Amino acid sequence: MASSPPSKRLSRAAAAFAAGLLGVAAAAQDPRSAEKIVVGAATFEMDTRNNTAVLRDVVITQGETRIQADEARVKGGIDNFENGEWTITGDVRIKAEGGNLHSDKAVVAFRNNLISRATITGTPAEFEQLRADGRTARGRANTIDYETGSGTVSFREDAWLLPDGCNEITAQQLVYNIKTQSVQSQAKPTPGPNGRITITIQPGGESGNKPCAKTAEPKP
Repeated sequence: MASSPPSKRLSRAAAAFAAGLLGVAAAAQDPRSAEKIVVGAATFEMDTRNNTAVLRDVVITQGETRIQADEARVKGGIDNFENGEWTITGDVRIKAEGGNLHSDKAVVAFRNNLISRATITGTPAEFEQLRADGRTARGRANTIDYETGSGTVSFREDAWLLPDGCNEITAQQLVYNIKTQSVQSQAKPTPGPNGRITITIQPGGESGNKPCAKTAEPKP
């Protein structure tokens, strides 16, 4: 097979270099990139030979994002926030963007010195957020993926969502954005066990058009 002309090879190399620069610029523009990651724990055990660590009664914060759990297990270095993952277990609680997530277990991913993603699992894993209108959005699923940059909360496997504190949505997969406080569409929605996404709309009040009642602010 004939090789590509030098001009095309140079064009591809230039494009790759430009894409790399754009990636660096995007990371630098993230306002959280200037915020420190702070880890606190009641106890700390480190195995320098295998480069692993165990922290108990742990709290991880970066800006307004706060993660706490009974235990955290780390592989690849406790200071590897460029491309690391921590497995945290026991009464896992995550607070961010006014939302709260609770589960039995979570895998927290760090990328470019940012808390970038948390995949939480439970029976079920739970979510709630006090909305600007005073209602409380709630959701649950066997697995919830939270992307800190975009603010998306993806519910997978037996997903149930109350996005406006009133009307219910059930499916195998749902996506909610805690920044915009809205349900996001999916390119390929995953239907529920009956082959469909189910939306249950609550009736209005006596006048037929009253909004749902406000719910109490979630406890911390």
